[in-house]
Amino acid sequence: MKRIFGAKKDKEPPPSIQDASDRINKRGETVDEKIKKLDAELSKYKEQIKRTRPGPAQEAVKARAMRVLKQKRMYEGQRDMLYNQTFNLDQVAFASEGIKDAQQTMSSLKSANNELKGMMKTVKIQDIDNLQDEMIDLMDVSNEIQESLGRSYSVPDDIDEEDLMGELDALEADMGMEPESDGVPSYLQPDKEPDLDAELNLPAAPGGHAAVPAGRSNAQAEDEHGLPAVPRASIRG
Repeated sequence: MKRIFGAKKDKEPPPSIQDASDRINKRGETVDEKIKKLDAELSKYKEQIKRTRPGPAQEAVKARAMRVLKQKRMYEGQRDMLYNQTFNLDQVAFASEGIKDAQQTMSSLKSANNELKGMMKTVKIQDIDNLQDEMIDLMDVSNEIQESLGRSYSVPDDIDEEDLMGELDALEADMGMEPESDGVPSYLQPDKEPDLDAELNLPAAPGGHAAVPAGRSNAQAEDEHGLPAVPRASIRG
């Protein structure tokens, strides 16, 4: 059958917008090159018209210039048409890209929506409330444990606070009855060194040359240290 009717040829995919835009741009570049050549030719004819005197020669140059100018106008029309086609293709491409972006956005939102739904199935408000209540109970138990561990063993629980306040008032009254020196309580005054001479009741040591009492000789006189003085005659001899 294939030999009789031939094999079915695969259809080529239609050109994309980018392919069509690239082809039109190439055509536009070709037209632009032709317009540049015509402009260069026109500039030559303008110079010839300026140098040529009025007459048949100048009219012939003008005729050639008019022909070139008509071609230039024709190519400029084609270039404008190609520019319009390129603009339309760019608008279509922009709209197509926008639709593709919208499709990707919708696909991403659907995927995220399904993922959120699956996560919401595992998280329930009632479970969160129960967890919060359990945490509050655990914190209360923790506070009770801390208070129990911080209890003092040395202070009895049956102490009357009124009795303590009475003892405190009595202590303040006793402190107020103590004599003060220069406004400083006695318990804050510095300790004074005790007077040992006054406590032992010792006589004061004599100072300087002691006077010889009446009825005593020089031998019985005492020196400054309270010892019997030696007579001067004995020292000289």
